[in-house]
Amino acid sequence: MRTFLFFILFVPSAFVLAQDEENLTWLTNLEEAQKIAKKEKKNILLYFNGSDWCAPCKMLKEDFFNSEEFQQKAENLVLVMIDYPRRIDIISEAQMEYNKQIMEKYNQEKTFPKLLALNYKGKELAYISGYSPLRDTTHHFHFIDKILQ
Repeated sequence: MRTFLFFILFVPSAFVLAQDEENLTWLTNLEEAQKIAKKEKKNILLYFNGSDWCAPCKMLKEDFFNSEEFQQKAENLVLVMIDYPRRIDIISEAQMEYNKQIMEKYNQEKTFPKLLALNYKGKELAYISGYSPLRDTTHHFHFIDKILQ
């Protein structure tokens, strides 16, 4: 009986964890992303994130990035995450310096979360910033659809 209960409780949990950890590849270097985007003829989705302090960023991850719909659309994009955490142990000092340089160029107002579409040359195509506490991803999906056209 214990084995049966363990199986009933564990197996659904494993599926939930697997769904949360889909195979999205987020790069952390824009120049690398530009090379890939040029080669694969894709646009770049640059995501400015405050991973350890930004509540809207955390909600957007849960509601939008972890959705099956986004994960399917993401196959046609090169994904880059520029994290701006408060804790110093989340990313390396070198990565933080790099992220600050990218923010200075593409997110001077330090808006979080912010999604920015770029072509492989780094030209801005469109952006969307913020996320509503109503947790409505409609605008974000419209944004993704627009940059995939």
